[in-house]
Amino acid sequence: MPAALSVVTEQLPKSQVGMTIEVPTELVDATYERVLNRLVSRARIEGFRPGRAPRALVEARLGPAVVREEVVEAMVPEVMRQALEEKSIDPIDNPDVEILELERGRPARLKATISVMPEVTLADVTTLHPDFHGHDVTEEMLERRLEDVRQPMAEITPVEREARLGDIAIIDVEVAVDGEVIESETQKAMEAELREGVLLPELLAVLPGTFVDETREAKVTFPETYSDQKLAGKNATIRVTLRGVKEKILPPLDDALAKILSSGAHDTVESYRESVRQELEESVRAMEKLEREQEVVRALVEASSVEVPQTLVDRELTSQLESMERTLNRQGLKLGRYLEYVGKTLDQWMAEQRPDAEARLKVDLVLAEFAKRENLEPSDEDVIKYLDEQATQDEELKGQVAELKKSPSARRYFASRLRRARVLERLLEISGART
Repeated sequence: MPAALSVVTEQLPKSQVGMTIEVPTELVDATYERVLNRLVSRARIEGFRPGRAPRALVEARLGPAVVREEVVEAMVPEVMRQALEEKSIDPIDNPDVEILELERGRPARLKATISVMPEVTLADVTTLHPDFHGHDVTEEMLERRLEDVRQPMAEITPVEREARLGDIAIIDVEVAVDGEVIESETQKAMEAELREGVLLPELLAVLPGTFVDETREAKVTFPETYSDQKLAGKNATIRVTLRGVKEKILPPLDDALAKILSSGAHDTVESYRESVRQELEESVRAMEKLEREQEVVRALVEASSVEVPQTLVDRELTSQLESMERTLNRQGLKLGRYLEYVGKTLDQWMAEQRPDAEARLKVDLVLAEFAKRENLEPSDEDVIKYLDEQATQDEELKGQVAELKKSPSARRYFASRLRRARVLERLLEISGART
């Protein structure tokens, strides 16, 4: 039986573990032998057939530094694997290894610095006081919903007056950045409904009251993800000239229309209105549940303590960058060109995204610790059952269940979803916020 490694560990700051490893002489010499045999088999030296040159000659030609480097590359990964396994350490990236001593006929000494998952000081959920707010379904909400369902049935008529909220405006649009007109965004005789959620808020603020052939301007900041990279993240001026106005007249909500809108399920306006109110109530309850989940998670994370290792943040940013690059490639755009469009270097982009990445990781670490404390980790059987349940609610998923069950990555994904659902349910239960 080969001699065992001697491993001594020490806790270092910033979620790191220090490790000093002594490798027995037998393993060092065996590695040298294996490396030299491989080098001899590959050596091409004049006067000798391939692989037949004397080992001493090959070693002399290569030099001790080259041989030592080959030994390091051959020995260190296996030594580190054994040492980490012996101490039950799960690193979050490749250890930083320093060779202190290494020569034939003597034990080797290595020093390693290993980044590990940080310790989470979890707050007591029962002491948290998350801020929950209920929501009521008002008559205004009901009337707005009843108006929305009648929109596709509206009668549209040209009128000669100023534009008003709810109208359809025929407009010419011109977008300029730093005084330069962006031709790709210029449009003539475009129809735009003056309605919240349909038109840009900045335009909705200036267009009502505009008369035909009158021009209004609005200052707009385009999102970073805007499809036209010349505008992504940029401040722009939108000039809009009104060319015409069309009025939308909704049909009156009577019993006949109620029957049509409900596909025959309701014969009267009163019955239909009540069904729409119930739908709104269900939507509001679902929204409240989501808000309670978000609020209790926020309260727990803020009250808990964890120092997120920069190694984890770097890995998260790299993953985010790779995802963005894949998206850009599908759009026929290179990452470098995109960064040029938004006026940022890669380092600037990374620096801007770092706080959000760190915040996301803190949430993940805190919830993972809570799941561990509450024994919420799903078993393989739980995941398979959950996958089957999800498939009953998703037709597209239903046809892929057999394949997904065989995929380790798919099972990990659904395990993560189930774990998250269990964590949220348990948090709401403990905090008294579950309804």
